[in-house]
Amino acid sequence: MSTLPVAPPVALDRARELVDPLLLTAVARLCPELQPPVQHHLGGGGKHVRAALALLSAEACGADVEVGLPGAVAIELVHNFSLLHDDVIDGDRERRHRPTVWAQFGVGAAIIAGDALAILALEVLLEEPSPHAALAALELARATQAMTAGQADDMAFEVRPIVSLEECLRMEERKTGALLSCAPALGAILAGAPPATVDALRDYGRHLGIAFQAVDDLLGIWGDPSVTGKPAGSDLRQHKKTLPVVAALAAADGMAGEFTALLRGRLSEREVATAARFVEGYGGRDTTMEVAERHLADALGALDRVPLVPSATEELADIANFVVGRDR
Repeated sequence: MSTLPVAPPVALDRARELVDPLLLTAVARLCPELQPPVQHHLGGGGKHVRAALALLSAEACGADVEVGLPGAVAIELVHNFSLLHDDVIDGDRERRHRPTVWAQFGVGAAIIAGDALAILALEVLLEEPSPHAALAALELARATQAMTAGQADDMAFEVRPIVSLEECLRMEERKTGALLSCAPALGAILAGAPPATVDALRDYGRHLGIAFQAVDDLLGIWGDPSVTGKPAGSDLRQHKKTLPVVAALAAADGMAGEFTALLRGRLSEREVATAARFVEGYGGRDTTMEVAERHLADALGALDRVPLVPSATEELADIANFVVGRDR
């Protein structure tokens, strides 16, 4: 993994320009009470990785970019629904250097707004006059269920003393990999691609999702707050069994008593720094970087399994490299 941030690919800017107006149009269909909190949340911006994957995958399958737009809008709606709920679950008061919806409008507003976005995503797909709309909606529904299961695992792990590396990776594959796997699959499905092509692009996204979450886990401990918009060591404060923590606990074996005791209480600034040093000292940081790099290679390999339009495939590879090299 590069030690320097990778510049965002131009495909992300294009996705933002194409999808944001459609997102706002879709959100305008919500009841008046829900529009302010949703617009506040969307006003914070975002990377639009999932939207870009849906658009590029449609193009990689030989379709016009417009074919992938309903999938791009729907996947962004579900992603943002999950962020609204995540902020409530984690107690985060800031996202993208702005107050979170629950902090600004209340917990109830954040929960109901998230629910509304999840249903709106299915409406966007099912209203599309395409013979592939129903299959795309089923893909999105299954991915949303998997993401929810991953979130449930993540919450359960916080109070478990021991979590295996395999359990952690499975949780991250569902929590983050589900939507990143779904996004390129949606583009391929809407383009009418054959099953083998859909499967290859789905696998690309699944491996990319694991790499994405591994980098998120690194940033959750060692990220720069001025860049990430979250406090240093935020995952440690929340007692999350993220990949670096699980890897360090496994390597420390019988030497982890003091660290596990730290994770049972509220951490001071000094204790957060102590916990971060423990995780790094027992290889948690290096192991997580290795996982990210391995799954990046697997994601890129999936693109070679089937014939795809070269220009779009190159952009899919650019996004994968950006995901692993990002600093926020």
